[in-house]
Amino acid sequence: MRIRPSTIDKLVRIGFNAQAFFTVSILVVIITIIFFKGFTHVNLEFIFSSPEDMGRQGGIFPSIFGTILLALLSIVFATPLGLGTAIFLTEYTKESAFTKIIRFGVESLAGIPSIIYGLFGFIFFVIKLKMGWSLLSGVLTMTIMILPTIIRTSEEAIKSVPRNLRIVSYSLGATRWETVTKVVLTSAMPGILTGVMLSIGRVVGETAAVIFTMGSSLRLPTSLMDSGRTMAVHFYILAREGISMDKAYATALVLVLSITIINVFAYYIMNKVVSRYS
Repeated sequence: MRIRPSTIDKLVRIGFNAQAFFTVSILVVIITIIFFKGFTHVNLEFIFSSPEDMGRQGGIFPSIFGTILLALLSIVFATPLGLGTAIFLTEYTKESAFTKIIRFGVESLAGIPSIIYGLFGFIFFVIKLKMGWSLLSGVLTMTIMILPTIIRTSEEAIKSVPRNLRIVSYSLGATRWETVTKVVLTSAMPGILTGVMLSIGRVVGETAAVIFTMGSSLRLPTSLMDSGRTMAVHFYILAREGISMDKAYATALVLVLSITIINVFAYYIMNKVVSRYS
């Protein structure tokens, strides 16, 4: 008995739609639970005040500030390194054993659990270099952690740029550097920004590596050598130790809203870049 191709096509379409619906439904359920459990506890005082009584009272402003600093500085350090590596691999060298070793190393780093990064950061930055539990130790550890993501996404984005654009640029007298910066990177910018946003999301949501390196101080970090805690760490401690589930859900809601705002802003910037150079 032979099934008609049109029937197979309909079944496949139904299967893919069901999978997409299931995935989105999980996201909606998680956000709904967090929203209804945390919404009543989120207000301006909660956002702009400091925690009291180990987090049972007060707000999460030091955690918000620590999260922003950690994510911003990690991206500032990691993006030039990751993007530079991707440009070198795609534009300034040919495929060889050396480039294969680099790619293998990058892929290996991408598969390492975050707790291992945290252990490395604790041993090397906190103890060996005597930085202590500090914002700088956390930033350097997060930089190493997100480098593989930025390198791989940037490399694939650069590879997707048509070779004809490079040839036309060279034929007009542009140098390789001018071609890379003014032609290749502008065309690959949406993909590069995607990798950067994924990296920001990983930094904002990280807990294990941050606790090992940045610490979990409730104080507001005023320098790179001060300890602090991110919203993810604050949520983990409140929930894991049973300090206050109400404050934990409120922190989770602020964290989810922050990531949503970052993603919306990133997509806005990407659309602007695409419309400008298309």
